[in-house]
Amino acid sequence: MTATDSKTKESISSKSKNDLPPLYKVILHNDDYTSMEFVVEILSSVFGKSLEKATQMMLNIHNKGKEICGIYPRQIAETKIQTVHNLARSKGFPLKSTMEKE
Repeated sequence: MTATDSKTKESISSKSKNDLPPLYKVILHNDDYTSMEFVVEILSSVFGKSLEKATQMMLNIHNKGKEICGIYPRQIAETKIQTVHNLARSKGFPLKSTMEKE
């Protein structure tokens, strides 16, 4: 191993968790109007969940009031939330999505 390789390795291994950008939990909230089928569609298309996982998460949202759909850097979390809101409004649903710092 050359001196440059060892310096690079030290630099990579010395990065702490604090050097990474903060992550945010994207949360979907239950409401009395959005259809369960639409929530499953959102979980599949926006968050990449399988049909089985999306169905399980939709039931958690329905029964518990909310569910974490993913954890992302801030800009990605904001984009996911905006996508959810745009798709929901285009179908006439008031589906609410928020984010919380992890």
